[in-house]
Amino acid sequence: MSTERDLQGWTIAFDLDGTLVDSAPDLIGTLNRMLAQYELPPVPMSSARHLVGHGAMALLRHGFMEAGAAWDEAHAPGLFERFIEDYLAHIADESTVFDGVVPALERLASRGAILCVATNKRTDLSVALIEALDLTRHFAFIAGPDAVSARKPSGAHIREAVQKAGGDPARCVMVGDSTTDTKAAKDAGVACIVVGFGYNDVPRAELGGDVVIDHYDGFEAALAEVIAG
Repeated sequence: MSTERDLQGWTIAFDLDGTLVDSAPDLIGTLNRMLAQYELPPVPMSSARHLVGHGAMALLRHGFMEAGAAWDEAHAPGLFERFIEDYLAHIADESTVFDGVVPALERLASRGAILCVATNKRTDLSVALIEALDLTRHFAFIAGPDAVSARKPSGAHIREAVQKAGGDPARCVMVGDSTTDTKAAKDAGVACIVVGFGYNDVPRAELGGDVVIDHYDGFEAALAEVIAG
């Protein structure tokens, strides 16, 4: 491991759900409490986990449809607000930071990298989750879709998050777990490291990232590879 500040001038942008944090238990927990209010059966983790990165509305729609209930778009805004209220109250009951994340963030900072978050989770929810898990100190900026001009898969999300963190979008690497992240990285013209343990929405071979890692122990080697490439 390098102890020099050899990453000075580089910014590493991380997705949040499925990349830094396993947040599926609390998101699906909120979904199932919503379903219970309508006397509908709970959704198993296995059937909804891949939807976590697509937002609360996708989770709600999936839950109601899987339960065989009619989905009424007219009631969607009210359901969404109740979902958010419940989720905020339980945002870190069972969510955990993926193994190896904190040591990796600390090493990157010691090497001079700027770290930020570029997530499609609303900024207030992202900040609340990151604070609850004691990760706030690691990031120069946290950018949900409401903090930028366009959300992932638009590359503007990455570019603007990096700029707001004080970095240079031309010297950036994206880290994510889904095609939303890999497409955004491609659109932004930056490399993308994919974590293979997240909420991948397609087979790993089809994700389109530059390197796939199975644990953060391999992150610095993957970073060296994409920077060199």
